[in-house]
Amino acid sequence: MKSTEPACQYELKVAKDAMEVIQGKWRIPIIISLTYGNKRFGEIQRDIPEISPKMLSQELKALEENQLITRTLYDSMPITVEYALTPLGLSMKDLLVELRNWGKHFRKEIVGK
Repeated sequence: MKSTEPACQYELKVAKDAMEVIQGKWRIPIIISLTYGNKRFGEIQRDIPEISPKMLSQELKALEENQLITRTLYDSMPITVEYALTPLGLSMKDLLVELRNWGKHFRKEIVGK
């Protein structure tokens, strides 16, 4: 066995762990929306109009379970709920910048726009 194989296996494992947390069509757009500040449910939905309320709710719960966002309830009439990125969620900033940069490159090279 080559000495690099355990390192490769570890790198594959941590990449898979990361992908499981952010996988899917909606999690990255939700996180990007929250990089612009704390938001209520309706504000996130306005940022991502293609997502259904049910799907947004499910994805917000998954992101909260993975400690990427927080959900804060305010004692008001009616009750207000606000979502925000946690320090762990904010730590994705460089990743999101690189993802957007690559997306611009991809669009230019492949899509032509």
